Amino acid sequence: MPSPERRQITGFSNPTIKRLKSLREKKHRKREGHFLAEGLRILTEALEAGKTPKLLVVVEDTDLHPLAQKIEQATFDAGGEVIETSEAIIAKLSGKSNPQSIIGIYEDHPTPLSDLDRGDSGIWLVAQALRDPGNLGTILRTGDAVGAGGLILIDDCVDPFSVEAVRASMGAIFTQKILQAPWEEFVAWLRAGEGQLVGTSLNTDKDYQSVHYETPTFLLIGNEAQGLPDEYEGTCDTLVKMPMMGKADSLNAAVASAVMAYEVLNQRRK
Repeated sequence: MPSPERRQITGFSNPTIKRLKSLREKKHRKREGHFLAEGLRILTEALEAGKTPKLLVVVEDTDLHPLAQKIEQATFDAGGEVIETSEAIIAKLSGKSNPQSIIGIYEDHPTPLSDLDRGDSGIWLVAQALRDPGNLGTILRTGDAVGAGGLILIDDCVDPFSVEAVRASMGAIFTQKILQAPWEEFVAWLRAGEGQLVGTSLNTDKDYQSVHYETPTFLLIGNEAQGLPDEYEGTCDTLVKMPMMGKADSLNAAVASAVMAYEVLNQRRK
């Protein structure tokens, strides 16, 4: 049997290139159920997590890194397609003037809340109305670092499969479960089993290191500008805050998530 061959595309107006470029927009990602991931590191993380691209795009006339060769072969083995094209076209797909030399198209993978096994991990990250894709990607990366089970997105959050969020996750988009649910549905699910809901808030005097975190712990981070709504704070099992010794009254949402997640992890390690 002959080896699979790459398909070469040279024109910006090619229908495949137009379709791939459209995946930079949320409505097209939702319609197709696919998203873009770029760069050797992120695509290698995907492969190690058992995810192969449905379509792989590489720069023409370039000797691929051995890891990229492995990704290409895995794509062919899984029945996917490999396209080679110019760096200028890849820049259009990436949206960056200095693009990576390899881009993968993957199926998105949101997990329904009803399918989640809370016993899979002792730490779960929960974000409410998160608006910044960089924060979302960084929170996913933190979740991977502390061994969290995944990220539960509450209410209207930024798309976790946006190019910016995927880029900021540094591959954690493929290792963390991602769930989206309205607040009422999440609370009903949470209260049907074990789990301590811990909110970060300025409306408490309880230091984050003074609390004993139960297993599993659900760490709730609010919107970057407004924090958590009062109703949501009232539903938490406990509210905590981190000491602010300077003039700032709060931390960036992604930084706060990391501080909290490592406090929970360190309690378990001790």
